[in-house]
Amino acid sequence: MPQTKDTNRRWVLAERPKGEPNDDTLRLETAEVPEPKDGEVLLRTEFLSLDPYMRGRMSDAPSYAAPVEIDQVMVGGTVARVAASKNDNFAEGDRVVSFSGWQDYAVSDGTGLIKLDANMPEPSWALGVLGMPGFTAWAGLTQIGQPKEGETLVVAGATGPVGATVGQIGKILGLRVVGVAGGAEKCAHAVDTLGFDACVDHKSDSFAEDLARETPDGIDIYFENVGGKVLDAVIPQLNSNARVPVCGLISQYNATALPEGPDRMNWLMGLILRKRITMRGFIIFDDFGHLYQDFAREVGPWVQEGRIKYREEMIDGLEQAPEAFVGLLRGEAFGKRVIRVA
Repeated sequence: MPQTKDTNRRWVLAERPKGEPNDDTLRLETAEVPEPKDGEVLLRTEFLSLDPYMRGRMSDAPSYAAPVEIDQVMVGGTVARVAASKNDNFAEGDRVVSFSGWQDYAVSDGTGLIKLDANMPEPSWALGVLGMPGFTAWAGLTQIGQPKEGETLVVAGATGPVGATVGQIGKILGLRVVGVAGGAEKCAHAVDTLGFDACVDHKSDSFAEDLARETPDGIDIYFENVGGKVLDAVIPQLNSNARVPVCGLISQYNATALPEGPDRMNWLMGLILRKRITMRGFIIFDDFGHLYQDFAREVGPWVQEGRIKYREEMIDGLEQAPEAFVGLLRGEAFGKRVIRVA
């Protein structure tokens, strides 16, 4: 189904998933294209970002943001064109970063819209390396990781949009960078293309031993995107005064119960105490939004100069979004996963 001028396709939350989202979780609806009022703009979605945080918004469990309500449009960052404007700050044809969600059209009063350069060669990158994921990588590493030249950085989800950027910034800042990724192809990409010093396959039966071998001097910074067995293998390797920015725990997002096995919380807390480990979670715009311009000034030139490489996985068609999202949660994505809506 191509995008049209007179129909608004939209994915709404039909029910709250138990475990992995399925065919009953989201419902595709069609509606009339909304009309902007005075002070508003009509946005036509071009690109939709798929991100792990969306799984949390499907749940009504306590979190840092309100859940999506049943029968409401699924949330998501977008790159959109201004299709009509009754707002003096935006003209028809302007391209913006917005939070329009999983739909063709949305109305905005302009709050939170970021106008993009009309000549930006890859506008979808504003949803990736030059947008929220890139900002998350830079802020988590520099503000919480506090990197010092010569230290060892381990990055989980090493070929994802956040992890790949973390590792490359780490190399620019003089760190030894070890990635963790799923499969030989992703690990080869991390080393051969992204310039990591090493990458360990978490699907290997000898993963914990392989990680220990690649971090003979221990781990000074662990950028956490995954949780689960990756975290289990990392913890014994953490050095005294290690820093752990906690960005995500994608391996746990579909969990419906605590993992089996003994309760190791006291062991972990004892390790944090004895080794004086700093472990801090963060929500990028809540905690570091005031640093966005610093990020843009520093990282933008690195991208333009090719010092930071970026891989995007473009999927055509809004109707493909639910399946592509489930694949993202399963670890099937290779790079930043984006839906081309228009």
